[in-house]
Amino acid sequence: MSQVGAPRGRTCSRTIRSVALLTSGVLALPVLAACSSDGDERSKAPAAAQDVGPAARDRIADGGTLRWAVDTVPTTLNTFQADADAATSRIAGAVLPSLFTLDKTGRPQRNPDYLESAKIIEREPKQVVLYKLNQQAVWSDGRELGAADFVAQWRALSGKDSAYWTARNAGYERIQKIERGANDLEVRVTFNKPYADWRALFSPLYPKDVMGAPNSFNDGARAKLKATAGPFQLKEMDRADREITLVRNPRWWGARPKLDTIVLSAVPRDKRAAALAAGTLDLAEIDSPVAERITQARHNKGGGAGPQTGAGPASGARGPGAETAAASATPSSAEENGSDEEKAEAARESREKKTRALAKYAKEQRGLGGYVVRKSLEPAFTQLALNGETGPLADERVRRAVARALDRKKLAEAVLKPLGLPANPPGSHLALAGQHAYADSSDALGDQNTREAQALLADAGWTPGGAVKKDDGTKAGSEADADKKKDKEKGENGSETSGTDKKKEDKEDKQEDKKEEKGDKEADAKDSESGSASDSDSASDEGAYIVGDNKPGRGAPLSETGSRVIAPAAVGQARWLDDADVNAQDRQPGGMAGAYAPGGTAAPATDSASPSTTSSASASASASASPSTTSSASASASASASPSTSASPLPGPLGKDGKPLTLRFVLPSGPGSEQLRTVGQKIARMLDRIGIRTEITKVADADYFKDHVASGDYDLALYSWPATAYPATDGRPIYAKPVPASDGSLLVEQNYTRVGTDHINQLFDQAASELDEKAARDLLRRADARIWAAAGSIPLYQRPQLVAAKPAVANAGAFAFAAPRYEDIGFKDPAKSGPEQPQKSAGAKETAGATRSPEASPEESPEASPKESADESADTGNDSGNESTGESDEQ
Repeated sequence: MSQVGAPRGRTCSRTIRSVALLTSGVLALPVLAACSSDGDERSKAPAAAQDVGPAARDRIADGGTLRWAVDTVPTTLNTFQADADAATSRIAGAVLPSLFTLDKTGRPQRNPDYLESAKIIEREPKQVVLYKLNQQAVWSDGRELGAADFVAQWRALSGKDSAYWTARNAGYERIQKIERGANDLEVRVTFNKPYADWRALFSPLYPKDVMGAPNSFNDGARAKLKATAGPFQLKEMDRADREITLVRNPRWWGARPKLDTIVLSAVPRDKRAAALAAGTLDLAEIDSPVAERITQARHNKGGGAGPQTGAGPASGARGPGAETAAASATPSSAEENGSDEEKAEAARESREKKTRALAKYAKEQRGLGGYVVRKSLEPAFTQLALNGETGPLADERVRRAVARALDRKKLAEAVLKPLGLPANPPGSHLALAGQHAYADSSDALGDQNTREAQALLADAGWTPGGAVKKDDGTKAGSEADADKKKDKEKGENGSETSGTDKKKEDKEDKQEDKKEEKGDKEADAKDSESGSASDSDSASDEGAYIVGDNKPGRGAPLSETGSRVIAPAAVGQARWLDDADVNAQDRQPGGMAGAYAPGGTAAPATDSASPSTTSSASASASASASPSTTSSASASASASASPSTSASPLPGPLGKDGKPLTLRFVLPSGPGSEQLRTVGQKIARMLDRIGIRTEITKVADADYFKDHVASGDYDLALYSWPATAYPATDGRPIYAKPVPASDGSLLVEQNYTRVGTDHINQLFDQAASELDEKAARDLLRRADARIWAAAGSIPLYQRPQLVAAKPAVANAGAFAFAAPRYEDIGFKDPAKSGPEQPQKSAGAKETAGATRSPEASPEESPEASPKESADESADTGNDSGNESTGESDEQ
């Protein structure tokens, strides 16, 4: 078990989700291919469509104020600073130029409001990109956008001047020079080395008044912007009232915004149900318990069944209705025993308190009935992170065993199936289903397989009875391969149970599944009982920490959780690494893959497994599903599984050299993290199946990421990463091999698992410099397969995206991959669109407690569900003018 008294590594303060330090060294290494060669997987993998209540501009009323919830009032308006958050990105998207925006598939598209064209005009001897600006594009002070703004932003973000307090500079350090083109509307950017993700640059673009000097960059854009150039402009940022007010930009040259004003109100997640019920918000991202309350409220409002015991916030977020009903049905001790007046008075006060709570809850339900839930899959995935720096998980075989023990499909279904969303585990670390770069490379790890997981542990020397003390001088974990031959012998003995008769195994598997299902239900019930009776979103995905949500990001903000750090399952047999694909460093067993100890001592480096073992990977995970509707998650194979994929549960915990195999599983303890803990418990039961015991440590939410995940004080942890349109740039710092810093500590950038290899780094570097799109995708797929093989992170499921909206709100909601078009957001005009009809939320028909209706398939995409009224299914041709642009000018 890894226990750390002080941080064993440090992160770079200048790197965040979108930072990569790209090097020039590119080596030709053997190929570990992904399971799809041409990206056919992305066309087969289901992806949930966005759910925004689409309406054509001519059916939207002119004017109005949209009240939109955010988590906090941002501390800075500069997205390139370390303390920027999701609210910073939302404001920037509305008031600043984005030269490229993301379409529904997450692909960058030229924004015609700012660019007439942008393309590579020279590849040799240097890459040159020519931007032709829209001649109408001007800053709010009347000055035209031009080369001076590009130059100022490049110099500020190039990393050459330490006076600029920048958080990311990926790509800008590759620029050699920027100059005016044939006229003031042309900007020529010359790169000192090729850069495939050049479209990621200059979005957002700040005026030279902000970027031109360190003082203005560091402090001048924290509370105000000297000039803007978007459909809206910043009117006021009121920290006292926790509101940011955006108004129409009178100098905007594009389509006139439908709204007069957008008010971004800072409302914490645990207060949103009350704010929505009071009618003070029009649009708010919510968690599953609030979504369930809205669904139930609309069901009752529409003439469905009346209130039932426990109706409302299902599962862990049960409302006062459930508690009051239970209290009424159970006499108090004073009533039962006929005790004195004091006890009777206490009982009376308790009943009155519960009655008031019920009345408050009922009133809120009436208010919530005025909203609809728009849902899709958020462009972020939840992962299980395995800390490979020290302890048992420093041995790649143990990490692979953990990965092979997990039934990712069951975990995904537990979270997404109750919401009627596609429940396919991601097959890639670098793209999500539906994205152009997506390909399922998980075969480099393999499916859930209890027998092989047990064999991997046995090969690493972890055997039943191994916890009996034998040699005080021998350590477990990364030194497990000191005597490989002896370990193999132990492994053979430890895996004897795998040779049992198939019928007996199937019977045991069925019994184990029943036990685990019962355990799931009991754990869910326990979490439900411990949940808050208030609107604390208790069983929500609030505990699903998303790394980078409080940091600058690209495109539309992925979620509103700024205060938190935060594919179809592989089919068939695991891909065995061919001998030709394994170099010398790959052959050495044990040790952390390519990382270093704090003192700078090189650990045994591995890049992929030898043919005797399957490769695996892991990546931290978290998300939410209602405990009452969560599916059971069993690590055992199904009863029909063949002997090669199922095995009897081990009689007790495994051990080695007198030490038990126990992993420290760190989870947040806050009231909004119940569902995250439920997912963690399911994982713990799956690991118990193969003899790995987990010690669940609950820590304060505020300390969870900084003091545990980022510092390396954990063995297992759950958190999420947002998706990106630029994986070569943004993926590298997350999966790059950690290197020793000058002070002897480990510089991990954003690779909090401390697992990486030189080969992965080199594949990322090659992809970032490859200007041929198909070749770049192939390099990324090879890198992803290596990441799976290194077994540092296990993607579990794509997070659900739930948004409460007034039915009249158009073109806003669960945006999925796409960036919002702020000028098209508004309220439907009743005179043009007719009366509002009851609306079904995306992905599934509304039912009480968010329980999926029988006819709603778990694989059903939101766009396939009959969720929208005539108003909601209006022409969506206005969805994005950006998407109509071809790629002929973006080569």
